[in-house]
Amino acid sequence: MDAQFRDQVVLVTGGGSGIGQAAAIQFARKAAKVGILNRSWPKETIELIESENGLVMPLQADVTEPQQVQAAIEQLVEKWGRLDVLFCNAGVNGTWAPLEELTTDEWQKTFAINVHGTFHCIKSAIPYLKKGGGAIVVNSSVNGTRMFSNTGATAYSGTKAALIAITKMLALEFAEHKVRVNAVCPGWIETEIEDNTNKRNLDKVEEPAEFPEGEVPLTDGKPGTADQVADVVLFLSSKAASHVTGSVIYVDGAQSLLRG
Repeated sequence: MDAQFRDQVVLVTGGGSGIGQAAAIQFARKAAKVGILNRSWPKETIELIESENGLVMPLQADVTEPQQVQAAIEQLVEKWGRLDVLFCNAGVNGTWAPLEELTTDEWQKTFAINVHGTFHCIKSAIPYLKKGGGAIVVNSSVNGTRMFSNTGATAYSGTKAALIAITKMLALEFAEHKVRVNAVCPGWIETEIEDNTNKRNLDKVEEPAEFPEGEVPLTDGKPGTADQVADVVLFLSSKAASHVTGSVIYVDGAQSLLRG
């Protein structure tokens, strides 16, 4: 076992599937004690980590509820005594639709989970991270940061752009406490999040552009994997990135450079 994160406590939000699950498993493989904060019970992730003799603590909480988040993080620290890394991964695609058809509730739900949820997690975690220094990694997206051609994804893109601003503001604010804050921006990644996207009447606003060779130049049109994003998350959380803060890394195989 690579013990890169031995004696470190890592909290992954939204670790029940996709990028969060991949990151949680990789942290555990490198000897971290891993807390998984998830709205539903992350049964599969727990079983996968425990099958490899990893240390994992499930924490059931809704990131939109600050009291639940606070209680979950307190449980984690009470059990393992510290917190070294926070991966803010919990998020939704929400509803993609023409702006005139997007309801206020749909807009607010996307912001509540993606932006407010990240705020709640960082706010509750930072007192513990300050004690020994550490790392925060925020999962943003190419949408709203370097790619604006997914018309109809205004709410989602708005949240992801906000996360980059939050990342950079907090990188400076927390620097004196030796807490680094960085962001990762995945492009098209093979996860289940697409299945949970509510797309409505996008044909009304779609731009007439086609990419016959595929949208991801580096992989001949194939999507990236959750593990490829997790690799970057672990790098940003590690000593190898000890002088890196306020940075944004795109993991998209040049997709956003092509589509823009």
